[in-house]
Amino acid sequence: MGEEIELVLDKYRTAGRILAEVREEAKARIEEGVLLLDVAEFVENSIREKGGEPAFPCNISRDEEAAHATPAIDDNAVFGTEIVKLDIGVHVDGYIGDSAVTVDLSGKNDELVKASEAGLNAAIKIIRDGVSTVEIGEAIENAIREHGYKPIVNLTGHGLTRYDAHAAPAIPNVKHKTGVVLRENDVVAIEPFATDGVGKVAEHGNAEIYSLIKAKPVRIKEAKKLLEEIKKYQELPFAKRWLPRERLDLAFRTLEGTRGILRAYPILKEEGDGLVSQAEHTLIVKKDGCEVTTKLP
Repeated sequence: MGEEIELVLDKYRTAGRILAEVREEAKARIEEGVLLLDVAEFVENSIREKGGEPAFPCNISRDEEAAHATPAIDDNAVFGTEIVKLDIGVHVDGYIGDSAVTVDLSGKNDELVKASEAGLNAAIKIIRDGVSTVEIGEAIENAIREHGYKPIVNLTGHGLTRYDAHAAPAIPNVKHKTGVVLRENDVVAIEPFATDGVGKVAEHGNAEIYSLIKAKPVRIKEAKKLLEEIKKYQELPFAKRWLPRERLDLAFRTLEGTRGILRAYPILKEEGDGLVSQAEHTLIVKKDGCEVTTKLP
């Protein structure tokens, strides 16, 4: 049993190593005037070249956007003087690494960037077998508030299980009255968000990211073919731009219009239009601490 656990954990570690390499390479490409699509495709292609697969589309969220933003097909948007969140997922045989970093192209938001990083570091320091998510949320919240910012209360860290990038338990960024105790060999993503806004996000605009809920019979030939293509992602999120373009709009509308097949992930924006920073690592819980899988050696 112990050998089986180690084999699984080694796949999490491999995913984390690939992610760390790609994240650092991609960070260097985030500059004013560069196409968002170029960075997203660089991330996703690099993951595959290094032996992994994207666990979800490369998220590039800017300014008041907190999550779920990814370029559309033929997107011509470029980076400006903004605060950029780069969120990357990698899986190896379904075992996932998840990590995010904030790049401030404006040069004016150092403390906001440090606030989410401080929340992440505070959590890493206390995570061990037997720690409660109550304690983790309190540590994150205190660290962010000490920097003069607010944690986003309705975004959380999460567990990572095979082919599930948002498994239980939810790990809050604020103190809750009740929580869940983490145990040795649990794999979790700690994901603090800090803002100068009101501290909440809401869905906004159209989605470019989807996941398969359940395959159901559809009549249109193109929709059937597209559904078979989507099945290969298991239940992990995928980008609409990853799909074959032939008669895509018709086929996709059919699937989207059939209840219970697809889940959409609209962009999440800060409700008060505040700027948002994000920091995230994947951890394996150990008896007396934790192992960060998404850091470079």
